[in-house]
Amino acid sequence: MKKSLSALSLALLLAGCQSLGGGEPEQDNPVTNAEAPLTAEPVDQGNDNDEQEAQEVVPAPAKDVWERIARQMTLEVPDNQRVNKFRKWYKANPRHIEIISERADPYLYLIVEEVEKRGLPIELALLPVVESSFDAFAYSHGAAAGLWQFTSPMGKHFGLQQNWWYDGRRDVAASTRAAMDMMEYLYNKLDHNWLYALAAYNTGEGRVFRAIKRNKAKGKPTDFWSLDLPSETERYVPQLLAVADVIRNAEEYGLDLKPVPNAPRLKEIDAGSQIDLALAADMADMSVADLHKLNPGYNRWATAPDGPHTLLLPLDKADGFITALSDTASTERVNWLRYKIKPGDSLGVIAKKYHTRIGIIQSVNGIDGNMIRAGQHLLIPVAAKDPELYPFSAEQRLARKQSKKRANYKIEHTVKSGDSLWTIARANKVKVSQLASWNSLAPKDTIRPGQKLVIWVNRISKNEDKTSVMRQISYKVRSGDSLARIAKKFNVTVTDLVRWNQLDAKKYLQPGQKMTLYVDVTKISS
Repeated sequence: MKKSLSALSLALLLAGCQSLGGGEPEQDNPVTNAEAPLTAEPVDQGNDNDEQEAQEVVPAPAKDVWERIARQMTLEVPDNQRVNKFRKWYKANPRHIEIISERADPYLYLIVEEVEKRGLPIELALLPVVESSFDAFAYSHGAAAGLWQFTSPMGKHFGLQQNWWYDGRRDVAASTRAAMDMMEYLYNKLDHNWLYALAAYNTGEGRVFRAIKRNKAKGKPTDFWSLDLPSETERYVPQLLAVADVIRNAEEYGLDLKPVPNAPRLKEIDAGSQIDLALAADMADMSVADLHKLNPGYNRWATAPDGPHTLLLPLDKADGFITALSDTASTERVNWLRYKIKPGDSLGVIAKKYHTRIGIIQSVNGIDGNMIRAGQHLLIPVAAKDPELYPFSAEQRLARKQSKKRANYKIEHTVKSGDSLWTIARANKVKVSQLASWNSLAPKDTIRPGQKLVIWVNRISKNEDKTSVMRQISYKVRSGDSLARIAKKFNVTVTDLVRWNQLDAKKYLQPGQKMTLYVDVTKISS
């Protein structure tokens, strides 16, 4: 669809879509500007000498963005079981709507502006309700991230950068533009049918194409409601339509939508070079947490060295930030540490110590390979403040997630070569989905040796108590060892040893064989 397509043309086009059943548009035609006037036709009362001028009917400006959205809805909401199920759920769970209203507050105006600018159905602005419940830090079981839940490959395809410093899938402004690019692409590919496009956004255009082709071959209807699609997709589109209906009729349904001012709230500013988020927050007279919440795309304590360097700031903070930025040279926007290499140092050890990556140290210092010499000096970019003062960095978000109590005991597991989420979960009798969730991962994510995972369990051995201090240890089998002897030494059971190490209890242990144990270090036999 061309971006110049007017909202009125779009409404007429949608009215003819097979998937919409030829439904009539709203009584008031949608307009790209929510506050634009609607003009009534002149009224002819049959008196040539008493002509009346056309009267202009000007609706009151939308009070907030929710009302602005409700006025422009064009997609038909059918009365069917799938839609009714979600409508009923939203009506029965008003707190969920309240939470969504609160989360959407900073971003909703920006999103609506982007949708209207392109002349797209305003209902697309509600997709984050279904995708992420408007949680900009959302990460799903399918390894999708951000408000619009882009997977990594799809995000890259639509121009969203992803690296150690930055994940464009969580950048609200960038991901909103990418999501609308994707919706336009799908609409054009799928017969200019918005329900097809929405379904494809969830499950991929190939599946939708194949479902249409199958129905055509069998002489069946090919509207969305007749297609055989994955169950998640068959729920996805009805859920969005139900959300639209609930938003449009919130007052009638007794639901409380937190008002979102119908005015610009944020300004996108390009700092022009890498900048420490703590420094940027000081320049904008904000807390680091408040700044980072508006800019969740940044994984670390600063914008990415090679960009982007854009920041979303509250409108009333923007001018002060711009002034302070202009008075600060680009070389002063990140702190640099001059580090003298010590005997025994490695790039990995140094990178870990200063919360950075080996590649960054190599790049900054022009190092090829991993060889360094004691006595040399390295320049290392470092955070201006303690890492804990960047509460929305990837490290701090992971630390909070891993610390949240899920069961009686927390086991810390260091990933070894050959480990997978499945093998670790099986060894500890937990679900892969649980293990992934506790560690901010998706079940299909790859883990790497040295990575730290937490495992929450209610029981580790028969002898644990509430004062136990559980640790993961590595044990090398000695000559004369047996499962029973090792179990007694570490106050665990043979069954646990077999389970933790996927052993065959009937086979003898071999000297030098390595085993992983989860033990109460306060009860190890001497």
